[in-house]
Amino acid sequence: EGEAYFRKVEKKALKEAAGQNKFVVACGGGIVLDKENIEVMKKSGILVCLTAAPKEILKRVSANTQRPLLNVKDPARRIEVLLKMRAPYYIQADKTIDTTGLSIKEVVERISRISANKK
Repeated sequence: EGEAYFRKVEKKALKEAAGQNKFVVACGGGIVLDKENIEVMKKSGILVCLTAAPKEILKRVSANTQRPLLNVKDPARRIEVLLKMRAPYYIQADKTIDTTGLSIKEVVERISRISANKK
């Protein structure tokens, strides 16, 4: 049904999640393309952008063939283009964590510290 349908469902799910307390929502990188989504996230909590070097992102997603935006001839280049295009949206986050080379545990610890400091 395409990206437009996906974004519509994504937006609805975000609005439902925003009404909850004490939780983490891990969104896809394209959710910020809708200004209303950014507003919803910022009003409901702390907006943390997880980023990584393009090569790291490619390594992480290469096993998943169900990513239509990366199902192209040169996925590495596509990642670079997407990151550049989305950069103005990503900088609106309250905090940014470069996850390149970090374990999941290290990323969780950094998010937890950010959350604890906001209380």
